[in-house]
Amino acid sequence: MQLTRIAAGLVLGLGMACAAMAQTTMKISISTAQNSHQGIAIDTFAKEVEKRTSGRYKVQTFYNGALGGERESIEAVQLGTQELAFSSSGPIPNFVPETKILDVPFLFRDKAHARAVLDGPIGQDLLAKFDAKGFKALAWAENGFRHMTNSKRDIKAPEDLKGLKMRTMENPVHIAAYKGFGIITTPMAFPEVFTALQQGTVDGQENPLSVIISAKFDQVQKHLSLTGHVYSPAIFVMNKASFDKLSAADKQAFVDAAKEGTKANRARVDEDDAKGVADLRAKGVTVIDSLDKTKFVNALTTVNAQFEKDFGKANLDKIRAVQ
Repeated sequence: MQLTRIAAGLVLGLGMACAAMAQTTMKISISTAQNSHQGIAIDTFAKEVEKRTSGRYKVQTFYNGALGGERESIEAVQLGTQELAFSSSGPIPNFVPETKILDVPFLFRDKAHARAVLDGPIGQDLLAKFDAKGFKALAWAENGFRHMTNSKRDIKAPEDLKGLKMRTMENPVHIAAYKGFGIITTPMAFPEVFTALQQGTVDGQENPLSVIISAKFDQVQKHLSLTGHVYSPAIFVMNKASFDKLSAADKQAFVDAAKEGTKANRARVDEDDAKGVADLRAKGVTVIDSLDKTKFVNALTTVNAQFEKDFGKANLDKIRAVQ
């Protein structure tokens, strides 16, 4: 009887040890704060992965560029030194050039249009392009419509942008467009931006309201213009080899967890967009919210002609036509 109990105890102990050993920990990172639309995306994702895999997979979350800027994180995922990342589309075209088309200025009418494109066949086809580059793209999420802030003056018309030194993402489409506005572009990783603005290395930057609020840019920028010039997607990416090792059920669990992360992320963007302007005004930021968008579109006529050549007018029109 005693021996049986000992044997049972050993079996139980071994079982528990095996279960503990069987838990795999993975890392995911963002460049923004935990209390942000990106933070809620990865926190929801981590919780859902653990739940959907019965605790066999645990996702450690890192914020504020703790593991490097977006480009470094994407590189780490591609190399397999980090399993997962959540990034804006900023550095993505450097790895998957086909995604450049999403960054064309004034391509999307509104968030509903952008989400319909990303969740539909066009977005899903683009996700598949990541496979050949060492990634598994789990889901499109959202960074939001980008607006311009600066420390010099109100931006009411395109000519007000001329000569402003602006931090831009390391994204070739954005850089080409902003040069078309006469902006002096300064590509820079996100974790460096606050200090660059504080020290006057750059006059301004452009980001969605969610980012402007969570990064506390109101402390170093007093002029905001709701230009909405570019819609910025975000994305959950995973190292392809790490994804391929998962069972079919676990693969589905990771994809579904990313979809849940996207839902929470988009809801937070909506919330930030709804209350962001009032919040920033209360903090002393001058907000220009009635711009003539047509003037900004017209200022990019030459640049847009080049984009039509680069991406094909038919491809751009196909995106514009999505309802």
